[in-house]
Amino acid sequence: MRIGILGGGFMGEAFLRGLIRAEVAKPDEIAVAEISEGRRTALSEHGVRVTSDLESACIGAEVVLLALKPQDLGAADALSGHLNDDSVLISIAAGVSLAEVQRTIGHRAAVRVMPNLPAAIGEGAAAYLMAPETTPLQRRRVLQVLDAVATVAIEVHDDEAIDLATALHGSGPAYVFLMIEAMVDAAVRLGMKRPDALALAEATVAGSARYAIESGTHPAELRNAVTSPGGTTAAALAELEAGGFRASFDDAIEAAFERARELAEDAE
Repeated sequence: MRIGILGGGFMGEAFLRGLIRAEVAKPDEIAVAEISEGRRTALSEHGVRVTSDLESACIGAEVVLLALKPQDLGAADALSGHLNDDSVLISIAAGVSLAEVQRTIGHRAAVRVMPNLPAAIGEGAAAYLMAPETTPLQRRRVLQVLDAVATVAIEVHDDEAIDLATALHGSGPAYVFLMIEAMVDAAVRLGMKRPDALALAEATVAGSARYAIESGTHPAELRNAVTSPGGTTAAALAELEAGGFRASFDDAIEAAFERARELAEDAE
């Protein structure tokens, strides 16, 4: 599969690494367009062709990954008419609707994707919105790309659902990092060495998530299973509930959702 990646920033390189690691494409089948000379030098170490020209990266590409920052999307209007008819365009530009991507690039076979940070290690989550104009072959190619960076990819059916997914899993890693940080700080305050606290907290979060996935058990059941009546966990959970833990998460995700919708409106 020949792939053009437009934008070689963090997420663009994350997809690049995933595509090569999963053997979706060989390095010599991938071209990356990046304006920064320093980034081009770094990206060339993957064995791919690098260029500063967006059009050049799209030549012969069956999949074009639009990984530009939303504020730089205007530069992509030069691509109008330069994508092959059978190419599928994947946009990961945050806050930019599928229709806006189609208008800007002048290409109807497009997909809007919201990935997240763990895509960098092939452990990401993604939500995607397919344009009706995509063919079965193009859909298969999109799923191949997503499988290279995400363990879960959920199809949604409108832009608002992408905005909601942005609030959940797009911003979600920051929620988890904040929780780890808070756990570590509390343990340090009570006397534990910071490196020990960090190692234990990170292993706990990673192991708990993996256990939840592999067990297929509802989170509430898992929580109850480790909460003995009158025990340490029960005491801790009572404090979290008294501090508005659930309500804070509810408010946080709603705030992120509203902000995502505002950004989408501003981009139109």
